Amino acid sequence: MEAVPARARVYVTCVALGALCCLLPLPDLRTPWWAVALLAALYAGCERVLRRRLGGIFYPVLLAGAFLLPPPAAALVPLPGALLSHVEQRPQELRRIWRAAELALAVWAAGRVHRALGGRDSVVDCDFPYALLPCAAAVLAFCGVLALLDGGILALAERVPVRRAWRGLLSRSLGPIGVHGLAGLMMAVLWRSPFGPVAALLVLLPMCVSWWVFAQYHRERAAHQATIRALVQAVDIKDGYTRGHSERVGRASVMIARELGMDDERVEVLRFAGILHDVGKLGVPTRLLRKDGPLTPEERRIIELHPEYGHEMVRGISFLGEARAAILHHHERIDGSGYPYGLVGSQIPESARVVAVADAFDAMTSTRSYSRARPVRAAVEELRRCAGRQFDAGAVDALVRALAKQGWHPAVTADACPPDPPVSSRPRSEAQSVGRSTP
Repeated sequence: MEAVPARARVYVTCVALGALCCLLPLPDLRTPWWAVALLAALYAGCERVLRRRLGGIFYPVLLAGAFLLPPPAAALVPLPGALLSHVEQRPQELRRIWRAAELALAVWAAGRVHRALGGRDSVVDCDFPYALLPCAAAVLAFCGVLALLDGGILALAERVPVRRAWRGLLSRSLGPIGVHGLAGLMMAVLWRSPFGPVAALLVLLPMCVSWWVFAQYHRERAAHQATIRALVQAVDIKDGYTRGHSERVGRASVMIARELGMDDERVEVLRFAGILHDVGKLGVPTRLLRKDGPLTPEERRIIELHPEYGHEMVRGISFLGEARAAILHHHERIDGSGYPYGLVGSQIPESARVVAVADAFDAMTSTRSYSRARPVRAAVEELRRCAGRQFDAGAVDALVRALAKQGWHPAVTADACPPDPPVSSRPRSEAQSVGRSTP
């Protein structure tokens, strides 16, 4: 958004004018200015300190203002915090105006909906559970306005296609902002109680603690993702012919895992396993990975060490869990003829059996320097033929079901598509030896 298109600037200007229109009735209202100032200062502090250090969003104070104040007065609450907030990307002033205007409109809409449904009286009278109804409606209005405005700026400033600009914005925000709405309702009820505003402010303490914990979780998750990206990029640089292979194996592993009914946590671990299954190639000489002709038995034995190299590399990364076993055993075969340990049947970890199927499938459906891509149907037939001997039959069936539902888009992973290799260098079976990257 550094070079903001003119149409986006016009859009921001219109939104800002709309926010100003929401403030026009203020002179005619009996506004508790001390409450407006207190809430505005509190939100500005949260915006300045908590949001800058921890990231994320923090809306309880804004929603409490929507529940306590007349809508035009509530629209004032976010302005100081948004206009004085720290902004790294340029143009800073335009971004601050945009943030202030959209929040003002969202709070104003939430306040109008809340009052229209009798929310003010339910807060004053502590009328539960009815007070939850106008609160929920106000949160929905707040989320709806934010989603509507954010979709517009994505389409105009970030040039996101219109058909995708608003996709998921509302549904993703309802859960988090709904929790903030409940905290805002608790603040409003305590504010109107005999205990007064001081008691209302205590609601923010557990919210800040939970927010900090949540922010720490996301930071740790981001660090995990960065670690994995660095390892995958290193493999892709070393073995350019399989660039993108790791991500696709991760995606196919997720498809199989979900079809097998694994919970979300295990699905995520299987994604890590698929992405990192070939990380041990970093320990294999580059000349072998990029050799044009057939491998000698000695060279093949060296390449077959990559699962053990990979396991050693990730042994100390605790968050990978059973993905480490998949990295070590994804070349084992059901009949015991695989490597590195010749495990048989159920001795092979389930995660490794899943990744083995995903790995073979992507290798067969991708064009490489030494083999052309096979059609998805042909790859599936080959997997079925080898099910029960090389591959786990359940994992193969799960992949087939997932492909029927979601489809697959094969990818070219070589910079060029050379002619087919000589017959003497071709493997006996595409599934038995799916390419030099996965011997």
